[in-house]
Amino acid sequence: MSEERKQTRISRRNALGVFGAAASGVAAGPMLLGARAAEAEAYPASSEVRSLRNGSGSTPVQGLHLQFGGDPRSQMVVSWITDEEVKNPRVVYGTLNGGFGSTASAVTKSYTDGHSGKTVWAHHALLSKLKSDTDYLYAAQHDGAMPDAGTFHTAPSGRAPFTFTSFGDQGSPTVTWKNGSNPVDASGRDFEPNATPAAGDIVTGVEKVGPLFHLLNGDLCYANSGPDRVRTWNHYLTNNSRSARFRPWMPCAGNHEIEAGNGVLGFDAFQTYFELPSTETDPELDNLWYAFTVGAVRVIALQNDEIALQEGGDIYNRGYSGGRQLAWLEKELKAARASKDIDWIVVCMHQVMISSATAANGPDLALREAYGPLFDKYGVDLVVCGHEHDYERSLAVRGVVPGSATLTPNPSQSATDVVESEFGTTHMVLGGGGVSGVTNTSFTMDDFDGHGHHSAYVQMEHVGKYNSVKEQEAAVWIGVRDDMHPYGFAEFAVDPGRHPGDMTRIYVTYYNVITPTGELKVFEQFTLQRRRSDGGNRHH
Repeated sequence: MSEERKQTRISRRNALGVFGAAASGVAAGPMLLGARAAEAEAYPASSEVRSLRNGSGSTPVQGLHLQFGGDPRSQMVVSWITDEEVKNPRVVYGTLNGGFGSTASAVTKSYTDGHSGKTVWAHHALLSKLKSDTDYLYAAQHDGAMPDAGTFHTAPSGRAPFTFTSFGDQGSPTVTWKNGSNPVDASGRDFEPNATPAAGDIVTGVEKVGPLFHLLNGDLCYANSGPDRVRTWNHYLTNNSRSARFRPWMPCAGNHEIEAGNGVLGFDAFQTYFELPSTETDPELDNLWYAFTVGAVRVIALQNDEIALQEGGDIYNRGYSGGRQLAWLEKELKAARASKDIDWIVVCMHQVMISSATAANGPDLALREAYGPLFDKYGVDLVVCGHEHDYERSLAVRGVVPGSATLTPNPSQSATDVVESEFGTTHMVLGGGGVSGVTNTSFTMDDFDGHGHHSAYVQMEHVGKYNSVKEQEAAVWIGVRDDMHPYGFAEFAVDPGRHPGDMTRIYVTYYNVITPTGELKVFEQFTLQRRRSDGGNRHH
């Protein structure tokens, strides 16, 4: 069991007791919780949850979710949505000892869906000057509405153990009306499903693990392919709020986040619903790539439609930043690998550089061309992605197979149980978040090169939406594949080591979400390891 799970956290019973006291009209401050006088000054009782009335007529707080601010040790963003304008959106927050002693006003963003004409408002409150490695409770509200509440734990300062999780391609477990339809009978024929019950079961699975944060590897809710895009987003955020109100869910945008009529690039919905630690100054590019640090792990989130050959969204967006994303990426990678405070570099993205499922999209040559040399040069340890609706991971790779027209990643090791990350990057396809149309039954099983290596089919040219010219390669990089179960997610437990130059490890567990019951079952476990960067000589 990871150290993260041994640490004391706010119990739901204690937190709900504080929320209940606030909801009864009492300020949940130092007097309520018996805090010291010094804490009473830091958390004045004038900050409280107000206007707790039923039937006020105001639109409710919906889809409560968290994202890290620029410094996860001291900043958290609390977000929620409404279907009409509201007054005075805000978050009251504090600690169990201090109560709801502080207030942060929310900034409101909105967009109007290009298909339905519906407008959605999203409210984002940045909580700052938080203490690292500390439990907080909070309540989000606006005038006339009942508050909705949650808890979170800030990131540690410096090297420390923690756990995070990851998956992509989720969807929503609920169904959406077909446009212009009414229910005729109980068969469901007048409803349009967006995904499967697994999209709900997997949220419960993440909560069983209880990570510090979660990475969403693109294709979040598939709103662009549904009949009611706004309703689909609402269902998605409502489902995920069961976990995302207690821990940040950090997303990257995939091809199904590109929605026709919603901005020049189609990302208006994604950019409105989330407030991510982006440093971009161009509003059209804001939130599309960003990075953050937790402990000694630097996480870099990318938007791959800008690079990939495949056209999978409502708009073909390739090349929209004019090289800006790639320049930013190299700057981030260079700084991370040069830092003595960063041991691990984790890249979160959607489309893939490895895949051997024939019913899926396949590896993308453009991603290999753009990212491969950078990942090699700066020693990226781990790439988590989605796009293919299955689970597959590579051997550690470094460089390409000589003479390969497809730029086939070259294995640097053959081990699948303990991986030396200093000498190769491990790619994980984690596309089992819950969406239908699974691809785990289509893994290649041939002996393509006569040496036991299966095939992969690499996208070489763009020829239209969901189409491309593909070329077969010997997939010498194949590590582990799950052809039995379509749904699941990965847990990463970070062990930082104790002393400079120690070996640091990430213990990885991949869980299947079993259908139809939704229970968790361990599929595989393995270890990534490397020397800490603060111990002298380093290799990559």
